[in-house]
Amino acid sequence: MPTARIRYTCQACGHASPKWLGRCPDCGEWNTFVEEVAPDGGGRARSTTPAEVVSIAEVSVQAEPRAVTGIGEFDRVLGGGIVPGSLVLIGGDPGVGKSTLVLGAAARLAGQGRPVLYVSGEESARQTRMRAERLGTMPPGLLLLAENNLDVILQAIETRTPGLVVIDSIQSVYRPDIPAAPGSVGQVRECTGSLLAVAKGRGISMLIVGHVTKEGQLAGPRVLEHLVDTVLYFEGDQHHTYRVLRATKNRFGSTNEIGVFEMGPQGLTEVLNPSAVFLAERPVATPGSTIVCALEGTRPLLLEIQALVAPTHFGMPRRTAAGVDYNRLVLLLAVLEKRAGLHLAMHDVYASVTGGLTVDDPAADLGVAVAVASAFRDRPVEQQTVVIGEVGLAGEVRAVRQIHQRVREAARLGFRRALIPRASGGEWPSGVEIVSVGTVAETLAALLG
Repeated sequence: MPTARIRYTCQACGHASPKWLGRCPDCGEWNTFVEEVAPDGGGRARSTTPAEVVSIAEVSVQAEPRAVTGIGEFDRVLGGGIVPGSLVLIGGDPGVGKSTLVLGAAARLAGQGRPVLYVSGEESARQTRMRAERLGTMPPGLLLLAENNLDVILQAIETRTPGLVVIDSIQSVYRPDIPAAPGSVGQVRECTGSLLAVAKGRGISMLIVGHVTKEGQLAGPRVLEHLVDTVLYFEGDQHHTYRVLRATKNRFGSTNEIGVFEMGPQGLTEVLNPSAVFLAERPVATPGSTIVCALEGTRPLLLEIQALVAPTHFGMPRRTAAGVDYNRLVLLLAVLEKRAGLHLAMHDVYASVTGGLTVDDPAADLGVAVAVASAFRDRPVEQQTVVIGEVGLAGEVRAVRQIHQRVREAARLGFRRALIPRASGGEWPSGVEIVSVGTVAETLAALLG
């Protein structure tokens, strides 16, 4: 038996050290080192087989055939489906619907005749069946394995040779040869590395569910995100029915796409027209309400920005942002104060995006500014008007990308007027009045008089 030795590993970046350090020399984070037990002489043996070196011009560039799950929003975020041999990591808050999503995708693929192995490390096979009954899908090709031991899992993969393997979750899986608790830095890193070797060596696709910390980051070493091919975050609030699936890393597609789902009694349902859903409960002729068109990947989304301005009773006014970047809101308030003559220094300002979504598109700047001005002057914006544009510090309205696609989406949903940056040009859809503006002051004069 090899003697065990103690080492310390950074939870943020995976840096290993023979002694505990207060600050990681690689990533610079403080108090991130945890104690691990590793056998002396551990590590993977180096292969003595010579590697095959080829010219880059001889590498095949044929497109990989993707496995389409049939869940359109999920396939959109992945880039068109699951690539064979890929390792996909899905993270999200507890109860957001990660297990429901991957079980639905596994059942869809199993229903197409593809063998799928669903490994549940946190629930029994009976609990997984109960969830499948609630989703209304139990194809015979969906195989269940309630196991935490990685050796048993790899043996099942070797025996069954599935086309897709789902690991729920990676923090519950452990390798018996590593004397550390499941979910520790060493266990998560080594288990993911072993699964990666199987996925690439045998061309088996894998979906791995991961926990997140209270800061919203994936639990475990940072190297976990570097090992996998795709990192997806499932965002949502337990008090809202809508969930957003977003890619932060994708070696086989774009990282700008999002998928929108609705959580209901039968599980997750795709939201095929999210713009209409988010605007369904918009109040009529209410000051402080503005419609903007944000671009998420190739999808334009019409969202409602709401603002509330009230006199403050304290020496320092309060600024609160929900779904809007706080620093961006403060910047826009300064522009309105200096360039548009709105005296907001003694007023509390609250701004939010309805539906629980988060908007980081600069094209929403003008809509936020108009919503604040509308609430301050107590004058509503015309109901069928959409506002698009980025705001600069000089008060100018700057052009945004794919403006024609945004205006077409607004026209499709019945909007008859669009305020856009003056620098935008081209042909516009019929039935929509285009108002070109150059400054924030000009925009407020056109909308609020």
